Amino acid sequence: MKFFVIKKRHLCFVLCAILVLVGLGVYFGLTAQAYQPNLSPTVVIDAGHGGTDGGAVGRKTGITESEINLQYAQTLKEVLQNLGINVVMTRTDLNGLYSPFASNKKKDDMEKRKRIIEESGADLVVSVHMNAFPLSSSRGAQVFYGLNNQRGEALAASVQTRLQDVSAYAKEGVKEGDFYILNCTSLPGILVEFGFLSNAEEEALLVSEDYRKQMCDAVALGILNFYEM
Repeated sequence: MKFFVIKKRHLCFVLCAILVLVGLGVYFGLTAQAYQPNLSPTVVIDAGHGGTDGGAVGRKTGITESEINLQYAQTLKEVLQNLGINVVMTRTDLNGLYSPFASNKKKDDMEKRKRIIEESGADLVVSVHMNAFPLSSSRGAQVFYGLNNQRGEALAASVQTRLQDVSAYAKEGVKEGDFYILNCTSLPGILVEFGFLSNAEEEALLVSEDYRKQMCDAVALGILNFYEM
């Protein structure tokens, strides 16, 4: 599409500028000066869980996935907005999106998220999550994409590569995932599991503000790389 080509040409300069910054030692220190598109894309950021659905729970700190997902979603929002990218959030507080009168709160919650995506005019979707597993040694960030969504797969690969740059335990490859939030739309979308709350060492990193910023910067750079494809 013509509009997409315009964005690609404009972002050529952007990527070069970022690579120069990295070469100077500014490791993922993304700022508005590095990226100021006139025709800015729009990204939906979905903070997974919320309300009565707390998700996974931190083994040491007891933090809920719902809470930490929102922290990461808000940080990613700030990073992208500083780059001139429009952001639409599905969830902005600790509450779920469901109606208190809904007979099936999970279904109502997910349908509300779908409606936000459909009405956003977005280019892509990023759903923020944390992982957990009975085996406490399991750790590492993992990016999923929607079923049979080639653009989603490309976005996932771009983001996974950048996560590997900042985390030694980030997974090697991306995975196709049967998640409603990714498959309710034809947009390229990813679900990012930033790490395992069931791993005490990784949990300590995940709750760190500095680590959260590093990981969100990496996701943002992966998104910029995707727009260059």
